[in-house]
Amino acid sequence: MVLEQQANAPRLAGRHALVTGAGSGIGRAIALALAAAGARLSLAGRRLEPLAELAALIGPDALALDGFDVTQPQAIAEGLDRARAAFGPVDILVNNAGEAPTASFEKTSLDLWNHVISLDLTGVFNVTQAVVPELKRKGSGARIINLASTAGLTGYAYVSAYVAAKHGVVGLTRSLALELARSGVTVNAVCPGFTDTPMIRKSLATIMEKTGRSEAEALAELTRFNPQGRLVLPEEVADTVLWLASPLAQSINGQAIAVAGGEVFSG
Repeated sequence: MVLEQQANAPRLAGRHALVTGAGSGIGRAIALALAAAGARLSLAGRRLEPLAELAALIGPDALALDGFDVTQPQAIAEGLDRARAAFGPVDILVNNAGEAPTASFEKTSLDLWNHVISLDLTGVFNVTQAVVPELKRKGSGARIINLASTAGLTGYAYVSAYVAAKHGVVGLTRSLALELARSGVTVNAVCPGFTDTPMIRKSLATIMEKTGRSEAEALAELTRFNPQGRLVLPEEVADTVLWLASPLAQSINGQAIAVAGGEVFSG
């Protein structure tokens, strides 16, 4: 009977998880998966409406942190103060915020380059550095999970800034995993392939506009990278994050785990 109760108990009961970019797509799916496992959620992002809707769906163990701009240390500090006041120190950090604008390299302006690097890479640095001290105090069971991409393991044309940023996220993950290993904090990256999110739908619209292809043809262009011939589902990415956040993943550290149907092989 005791074993049955343990098996059915929420795996993350009482744990405080901060998810950046939580308002839609992969971030939303991750938040829902962590909440179902018993975690208390600080839902961070820049826009209130989607965060508030998600917090209402989850219930009293979720807090909407709007105005949480990962490129601005002051905004991060203010958001973390609110999160800690609600749920205590952070136990699980999920760095998910990011964008993937498309442009050929020759048309990638310095402003675009700096924007993507600032949001997709420096943002991970900013939030992680703000949270690391409390994660180290927590020790065993504390988690940093960075959402990278298969773009962090290989290359794609017309998204050079994004590819560079995500390679940086994977490198930062591996370096920090070694630094924090003896503290008990694990650091891993999840690398989704093309995933059915609003970001990808925006990319589809861009392909259609620039090439004159139909939606089906544009979708075929993206799904051809996945040997399974489909887009990854946000829930599949969320399940991987949930596993990494669980107590059973304590020995998984410094890994870049591809969720991409066999598109790339990470070693």
